[in-house]
Amino acid sequence: MQDFRFQSPTTIIFGKNTQCDVGQETKKYGKKVLLHYGKGHIKKTGLYQQVVDSLKEAGIDFVELGGVCPNPRLSLVREGIELCRRQGVDFILAVGGGSAIDSAKAIAIGVPYDGDVWDFYSGKEYPKKTLPVGVVLTIPATGSEASNSSVITNEENKTKRGIVNNFLRPVFAIMNPELTITLPPYQTACGAADIMAHVMERYFTRVQNVELTDRLCESTLKTLINNTPVVLSRPDDYNARAEIMWAGTLAHNDVLSTGRISDWASHWIEHELSAINDVAHGAGLAIIFPAWMKYVYRHDVTRFVQFAVRVWNVEQAFNDPEKTARDGIDSLEVFFRSIGLPTRLYEIDITKNDFDRIVENCMRYDDNTVGQFVKLSDEDIYHILKLAE
Repeated sequence: MQDFRFQSPTTIIFGKNTQCDVGQETKKYGKKVLLHYGKGHIKKTGLYQQVVDSLKEAGIDFVELGGVCPNPRLSLVREGIELCRRQGVDFILAVGGGSAIDSAKAIAIGVPYDGDVWDFYSGKEYPKKTLPVGVVLTIPATGSEASNSSVITNEENKTKRGIVNNFLRPVFAIMNPELTITLPPYQTACGAADIMAHVMERYFTRVQNVELTDRLCESTLKTLINNTPVVLSRPDDYNARAEIMWAGTLAHNDVLSTGRISDWASHWIEHELSAINDVAHGAGLAIIFPAWMKYVYRHDVTRFVQFAVRVWNVEQAFNDPEKTARDGIDSLEVFFRSIGLPTRLYEIDITKNDFDRIVENCMRYDDNTVGQFVKLSDEDIYHILKLAE
């Protein structure tokens, strides 16, 4: 196990009707709020009015900026920064899923910064201060409600970039599983794949003697495997919704990372897919992750056997560990297909013509490699894309 320092300061407020507490929670941190949300779904469900009423009851002044879309855009972030400066906003409240939260985080670090917020995402600068951010979560997926990361798409050059910094952790996250009942089945499935990917990025590590976090990762994955089909067949099952929502937070608040070195190659590759054609992040991960596994599993067959046996209940072939490993990968792919997700690039209109651009955009690090479990070169990434065709 590696040495580590763990910090997870986000206050989690979990349960039924907790959205009605948002005014009192926000009052602890700010007086003038930017209410940031997507394209109007929260107005159709009544959540918007509940949040507004709670803010008004707490005596909080607010301005609004809606319009966040999946793979949140830099242009809206810049608009939000200017709005906050003009209006004297001192707190950002994101109501929605990971896109609204990531956009809110970007606005929050951009307001006190003299330069262009994209400097942070392009690696030119690091945030030194931020406005506080609060969350009312409606989509369990990205884990952004308690994470130290944010991902933004620059639509001008069609690149998608993320940053990691502890300034980005929200001060509170209000999480009511009832708010997820109206999600379409496909969005629910994409969210589950996103959560599973966050766990697997941490699970596949070269660090030895990490039994506790191995078991935590495996339990989180099995919880998603058990409960995702339940909510797809019974959307109003509160208990299953609650399991998935809490799993999404635990998958990305770094508790599963402690003592480990995570990989993240599949995420970086997928970012380039969604930068090209706006595919849902979870759907892209359902394609890339099994392909990555097929390419790298021989580097640590034992870990992939463990994944197959403990997570998927694969019967271990003691004389053929590679078969057991492959059966585990196949089980993951079958699961993704069973919940209605794509598992091949052609299903999202990504072709060989896109491969060179995807590879080039991935190769943006100092050592020209991606990932930690296996450091991938541009040629490696190309082969993974071929396996995902």
